[in-house]
Amino acid sequence: MTISCIGTGAMGGAIMRAVCKKFDKNQIKVTDKNAEMGKKFAKENGCTFVETNKEALAAKYIFLAVKPQFLGDVFDEIKDAIGAESVVISMAAGVKIEKLQSYAPNARFVRMMPNVCAQIGEAMTAITCKDDITEQELSHVKEILGAAGKVEEVPEKLMDCVTAVSGSGPAFVFMFIEALADAAVRCGMPRAQAYTYAAQTVYGSAGMVLQSGTHPAVLKDMVCSPAGTTIEGVAALEKNNFRNAVIEAVTAANSRSVALGK
Repeated sequence: MTISCIGTGAMGGAIMRAVCKKFDKNQIKVTDKNAEMGKKFAKENGCTFVETNKEALAAKYIFLAVKPQFLGDVFDEIKDAIGAESVVISMAAGVKIEKLQSYAPNARFVRMMPNVCAQIGEAMTAITCKDDITEQELSHVKEILGAAGKVEEVPEKLMDCVTAVSGSGPAFVFMFIEALADAAVRCGMPRAQAYTYAAQTVYGSAGMVLQSGTHPAVLKDMVCSPAGTTIEGVAALEKNNFRNAVIEAVTAANSRSVALGK
C-alpha cells in the first residue's frame, strides 16, 4: 500500500509515526508547509519527504492532517490533481464529508477522528465514509490506522460526539491525573512519585473496564467499603458536582465540533 500524509504536526505526526513502524517506509511520503519540520520527521521515521502537497497525492491512501480553517487553501491547490483511485482520509475536526466533497467534488473521502494517544499506539480512532469507498479500501484504512491503536467505524452523525469524548477526552483525563497528583502531594507524597501513582491508577482502572466488560459503577462499588475511605472521597466528588462537570465539558466540546463543521 502506498500512503502519504499532508501535515506532520501533532496529530498527523503521531499517526504517521505509528504507521512508519508497521508498514513499508519506502511506500510512505509526507509533506508539510514547514519544510524543515517535515524533513526532520521524514529523517527520524525513515519515510520520504516531498516538497509539495501535489507530490503527496501519488499514493492510494492520502491522509489530510490539516486544521479546518486551512482546508480551503489546501484543496484549492490539490483538488484537480487527486486521482480517482485514491482515498483521502481527513482528520479535520467537525468537517463533514459533504463539506469535504464541496472542496473536491471528484475525490473520495474517509473522515476520521483519532486522539493524541496515537503517540504511544493507544489511540481511539473513529472512521466514517460514504458508499463510494469499497469494503477492501475501508479495511485497508482500518489496517493502517490500527498501527496507532483501536479503530471503529461509526455513523457520521456520531463524529461530533466522538470528537468530544475520545478526541478531547485525553485533555480531561490529563487534568484529572494532574489533580489526583496534586492531592497526593498535598497529603505528603513527593511529586514525581505522585504522578506515577496517579497515572498508573488511571491506566489500571481503564484496563479493568475494557478487559472485564463490567459496568464502571459496579467496579466503583467494589472499591467502596462501608464507612471506608473511598466512599468518603466519592461523596466529596458528588458534593462538588464531579459528574456534571465532566458531562458539561464533553457537551461543550461537542457543540464546538458542530460549530466547526458549519
